[in-house]
Amino acid sequence: MQKDKPFSQACENNKAPILEKLTELFKQPGTILEIGTGTGQHAVYFASHLPHLVWQPSDHPQNAQFSQAWIDDSDLTNINGPIALNVLDGNWAGLPAIGGAFSANTAHIMAWEEVEAMFYGVSEALPKDGIFCLYGPFSYGGRHTSESNARFDLSLRTQAPHMGIRDIEDLKALGAKTGLELQEDFGMPANNRFLVWRRT
Repeated sequence: MQKDKPFSQACENNKAPILEKLTELFKQPGTILEIGTGTGQHAVYFASHLPHLVWQPSDHPQNAQFSQAWIDDSDLTNINGPIALNVLDGNWAGLPAIGGAFSANTAHIMAWEEVEAMFYGVSEALPKDGIFCLYGPFSYGGRHTSESNARFDLSLRTQAPHMGIRDIEDLKALGAKTGLELQEDFGMPANNRFLVWRRT
């Protein structure tokens, strides 16, 4: 096992409840694109528990190799090498054919224009009725779901004005423009949500 692999405690905390939802939603064999793979902990955990799926990690070109150590250590045959993907480039043509997409804790880190680009790109890449799962904290009608989320949102915006927790109404409007319909909204631990979008 490689030492000094990148590590995210948040990934460790939320991987089991996320896996439970992915297991329910991705029953058919296929390739799942993960946007914003980060350390690779999620990718390895999900691929190891969902052997009927091929997991395709991706991340911003600056971070794309960040997950390689976890992937190499796993020796899994159903996880591909990470792809460098800048959502703003609009160049999704290099991706393999996918059956679904997943992204965790990215929408509040991305600038809004990047969130828009992600929705447009995912919509183009998914087949009809394909599912896009988006995990993270979200607000509703401009209201946060907890005091801790309100503090987190303030912290994000203090760090960088382009960051911040996204509102579900804005995401629904974006989905309507991009052919992605919100079908499920599951409550998750630590005041997070698991949003299920379907390509119409």
